[in-house]
Amino acid sequence: MKLVQPWTIGPLSLLLSTVIRCWLCTLRFRYFFDDASVDPRTCAARGIYIFWHEGMLFPAYSHARKGFSILISQHRDGELIARILKMIGFNSVRGSTTRNGLSALRGLMREGKVSHLAITPDGPQGPRRMVQPGAVYLASRTGMPIIPAGFAFKKCWRAGSWDRMALPKPWTSAAGVAGKPIFVPPDLSPEQIEEHRLIVQAAMDDVQRRAEQAAGAEDPQLNMLGKSKRTQRKRRVTGEIRTKSCPQAQSESGEKPDLGV
Repeated sequence: MKLVQPWTIGPLSLLLSTVIRCWLCTLRFRYFFDDASVDPRTCAARGIYIFWHEGMLFPAYSHARKGFSILISQHRDGELIARILKMIGFNSVRGSTTRNGLSALRGLMREGKVSHLAITPDGPQGPRRMVQPGAVYLASRTGMPIIPAGFAFKKCWRAGSWDRMALPKPWTSAAGVAGKPIFVPPDLSPEQIEEHRLIVQAAMDDVQRRAEQAAGAEDPQLNMLGKSKRTQRKRRVTGEIRTKSCPQAQSESGEKPDLGV
């Protein structure tokens, strides 16, 4: 079922883009770069910036009008998203890794000649926080480096969607961490693509963990939309009991990223 009708896309995109700008301008943004050369605000060299699907509202505001092109799906709801992003300050490439993948690849390669590329490597359908090989293949074909980026909010609501979309609470703090560029050689075999995918996965887990630490992010399970306070309180108590009964598990979980499983 389509979320919007064709005639509503224009006015709805104008309304939502205005709401997003007014909403996110209340946040306090901080940025951390392992390599200053990957700061898109000051760097002219093009790169493939990747971040988890759940955190897309962070760059939607902080990196608007910085010369980014973003991959957006072909369906009608994707048209609404593309219109909103255009009004905010992004170019869009229509396509998907699951549908019309070849046309999407060609569009990204074309845009990569003149702009940065932004991709959510776990989209459009998940699994959450799991890097798909598309970004590695794109980097291999274009010669552009992959820049892993982690985005986090101190306080946010979490949608009940597959990615547990982060919806930051007004006036909260936000942190973005960009890792060192990852260069992928050309003409990779399937085995080599998987090898580099694992490298990118480790880098993404690292920058996301550091972004959450820098933002002082809350436990996302306590802010799930559609969950009752009683359910949230039950999860909190259960977590405390498990922690007390198994201190070793606490230390291990502190080092592993939340994969949403």
